[in-house]
Amino acid sequence: MTTGADFLAASAVVAWAGLTAWSLRPRRRRGVNADADTLVVHASQTGSAEALAIETELALAGAGQGVERLGLSDLTPERLAAARRLFLVAATTGEGDAPDEATGFLRRLMSSPPDLSHLEVAVLALGDSTYSHYCDFGRRMDQWLVSAGATPLFDRVEVDRLDPGALDHWRHQVTALTGAVFAPDGRSGAHQPWTLISRTLVNPGSVGRPVYHLRLRPVGDLPLWRAGDIAEIELPASATGGLRQLRDYSIASVPADGHIDLLIRSTLRPDGTPGLASAWLLEACRVGDTVPVRVRINRGFHGPDPSIPLILIGNGTGIAGLAGHLSERSRAEKRGPAWLIVGERNEAHDALLRNRILGWRTGGALTRVDRAFSRDPGGARYVQDIVRTEAEAMRDWIDRGATIMVCGSLKGMAPGVDAALRDILGEERMLDLRETGRYRRDVY
Repeated sequence: MTTGADFLAASAVVAWAGLTAWSLRPRRRRGVNADADTLVVHASQTGSAEALAIETELALAGAGQGVERLGLSDLTPERLAAARRLFLVAATTGEGDAPDEATGFLRRLMSSPPDLSHLEVAVLALGDSTYSHYCDFGRRMDQWLVSAGATPLFDRVEVDRLDPGALDHWRHQVTALTGAVFAPDGRSGAHQPWTLISRTLVNPGSVGRPVYHLRLRPVGDLPLWRAGDIAEIELPASATGGLRQLRDYSIASVPADGHIDLLIRSTLRPDGTPGLASAWLLEACRVGDTVPVRVRINRGFHGPDPSIPLILIGNGTGIAGLAGHLSERSRAEKRGPAWLIVGERNEAHDALLRNRILGWRTGGALTRVDRAFSRDPGGARYVQDIVRTEAEAMRDWIDRGATIMVCGSLKGMAPGVDAALRDILGEERMLDLRETGRYRRDVY
């Protein structure tokens, strides 16, 4: 599951018409439009910043601007030198972290900024105010650009969990300066009706909060998506007090399955009241009811070619994001080895998707499975402990070209795995893995 601005909420306010137009056209090879004097750059973790960059690119192009869109790691001194304007959409993940997509930029340019005195810039910073370092990466990028001599087109726009008002302010500012033509909002068409066909408790007796497996089928045609993409669910006004609220969930299935599978844990807010989304999806919504869903591209968590070795690491409901990759991989004609490392509380109650994992293991989609259970007798054991214990095997898989994909908790698991991998592989090699797309994360 993915949550927050580019992270905890969904890209609720991206114009559907623009996204549809983009999804139907061939993806432009980066660097082709080298004569463009306007750059739209995104630093995205789960796709929201990229989606907003696409929207901005299309709006500028609609006004006749020569525009090129690229990821932050593809931004070079040469492109900066040739550009006249830069529109940056930068997400902050977790406690002030840069998205994985920014690794190349941080490595090559952040410490030694070029002279940008010729450049006009605008920054859209996505964040989540429930974290201490709200919008920190977007703020650092804004400061970096200005310190390098760039001139702000307008004050940095900060967006808390994709607040529609803040995003409308960004659109207004861009339009006022450039004449950009943003597509009609079209949000009513963005989410399609899906039927909840089953909801099953999958961890009865667990010491943790209940986890349910939800299965949904579209009322109309089945859309296409890839493993790693996100199911964005719109909550009804009756559950939110009239405010528009969306939640993101990792999809544990692929279109060939004919449905969307989700794993959702019942949550409580700090004051002890039920979480809005889980309360509606797990209690108020009945089997047979309609759930508004939009499948959103999450390119940063797409898997490699099935022939490439794959290491999947996760905990809790993060197994859903990994299951999508195994479902996709199981249908490939030629597939490389896959290693699953997953953690939960108790083996007796929390072995989520046990039967599906056994099926993938028996069918050959999975080569190896290691489970960690933190509450079983013998002391706490976490997935990062398996990573450290299996350091030699981990290095061997990486040497053979494996891609690492991590899905689950931002607090505890993700930084623990990251630290273990750094100890095993070294800082430089970890940077190489990030930059080449061989270390991908969907953590929340």
